[in-house]
Amino acid sequence: MYKFLQQTVAGYMTSNVRTVTRELSVRELNEMFERDDFNTYPVEEDAQIVGLVTKFDVLKCFAFTPSRMVPHYDDLMNRTVADIMISAFIYVAADTRLTRVLQLMVEHRIRSIPVIDNEHRLVGIIARRDVLRALSASAESDK
Repeated sequence: MYKFLQQTVAGYMTSNVRTVTRELSVRELNEMFERDDFNTYPVEEDAQIVGLVTKFDVLKCFAFTPSRMVPHYDDLMNRTVADIMISAFIYVAADTRLTRVLQLMVEHRIRSIPVIDNEHRLVGIIARRDVLRALSASAESDK
């Protein structure tokens, strides 16, 4: 497990990441979630990441309270990513240690974290499965 302590995001992140734009409809986003089996998409504008949108953000559209009228399904699905995305999000650099990524995922209960360079451009994404793969590889090397 000592090997894991030295591992960085660069060695385990996914570099080819699909992104979405603010203008994409929730309906189109939902279709992408189903097709790609992802839980999160970075929102990109002018080659920079401006937010994240998750399956949970889509679900929140349908959470109703007694004081809130139930909108029509199509009205919700015609909203845009800009309406539901989060602009304040956690991100890491490629040289961040996986121990820090693991800590962030556990503390904030998040599934994946965008990897961003100094110009706020997306260079990859690190997911829970990537961290688990690194843990497994580290344990195998100890045998």
